[in-house]
Amino acid sequence: MKTDHSKAVLASEGISQQQSKVASSRADRESSFEVADFPVPTGREEDWRFTPLDLVSELFDENISGPAPKVSISEGDEGQIKLTHVDADKHQPLVGKPGDRTAVVAWNASREVSTLEVAEGSEASTPIVAEVEGDSLSPAASHLVIKAGKNSSSTMVLRHSGSACVTQTVEVDVADGANLTLVSVQEWDEKSTHASNHRIRIGRDASLKHVVITLGGKTVRICSDVEYAAPGGEVNMLGVYYTDAHQHHEHRLFVDHGPKNCYSRVAYKGALQGKGAHSVWIGDVLIGAEAFGTDSYELNRNLVLSKGAMADSVPNLEIENGEIEGAGHASTTGRFDDEHLFYLMSRGIDEDTARRLVVRGFFAELIKQIGVPSIEEHLMEKIEEELNQGEAL
Repeated sequence: MKTDHSKAVLASEGISQQQSKVASSRADRESSFEVADFPVPTGREEDWRFTPLDLVSELFDENISGPAPKVSISEGDEGQIKLTHVDADKHQPLVGKPGDRTAVVAWNASREVSTLEVAEGSEASTPIVAEVEGDSLSPAASHLVIKAGKNSSSTMVLRHSGSACVTQTVEVDVADGANLTLVSVQEWDEKSTHASNHRIRIGRDASLKHVVITLGGKTVRICSDVEYAAPGGEVNMLGVYYTDAHQHHEHRLFVDHGPKNCYSRVAYKGALQGKGAHSVWIGDVLIGAEAFGTDSYELNRNLVLSKGAMADSVPNLEIENGEIEGAGHASTTGRFDDEHLFYLMSRGIDEDTARRLVVRGFFAELIKQIGVPSIEEHLMEKIEEELNQGEAL
């Protein structure tokens, strides 16, 4: 508790107690279901300092009422998955609370909640693909719930496409002993704006592979928040993004290690090409005072393919106890590796082909970890398309 003296110092410096709160820890940041708790951002806030606010400002309005993207199942055995739609006012909070203005607007403005649920003890033999299709640029709110029942095993793909200006809630509940692979693919058209908050809870001895693939959309901002409900949880978070001219792709992660003996690995890779291409990656990991035996590592790598592109990358690690298995982070941003290019060209490979091989190799190691062959193949095809477009610039 602050003393009267500290309050006076804050007042004399023109700093409110609420403003001073954000300076100490990622865990101290506001979370709430109330829109009033998140004033419209100015761009000076830590959560918004890398985001061009003019591109997402329509999603700050708590009264947005455009049509939300439609959710349907296009692939997978319908007996393995249950899809339901209910009025939003009948849905109770499942995982965490919103942590920023677009997230809280998504929670309060959504009119319908779509739930994809895998039953307890069931095993889905093939990937379940849910289409999230937009056909309007009117500002809208969307709400999805993913439930992996106790001791279940499944792979789900959320495939976002079409036109949209949407702020989205995705609640993910991985029950005790469950094993879930969740892939979120963003392939919106060139005018779309997509803000999303994935709030994730991991049960006892449960495991999640969380994959984010961002290839389309003028502006995409995905915040993924992970909390462990009990010991023994395991999370692998993979991300791939290819950011073109005048696109803004932003990925923010928060892994909150509270219970003991939990595991997390984060690996995101991105390539940028074209004037005005901008990517942002923020990775926050908090290892709490009781999170003994934690094993955590996060990595972000960016490959800048042309002039005029810019990548911001900020890994953050907070450790509140000394009895952990390991923790670390790494971040690199740069152009082509000259040694790799020289090696390939010295063996008779022309420069353009050598550059293509370097880009493919940059992504291939991570893509192979996704574990969904159809997604892996599609990703490599899209990367090839992007390289073709890059040659035309």
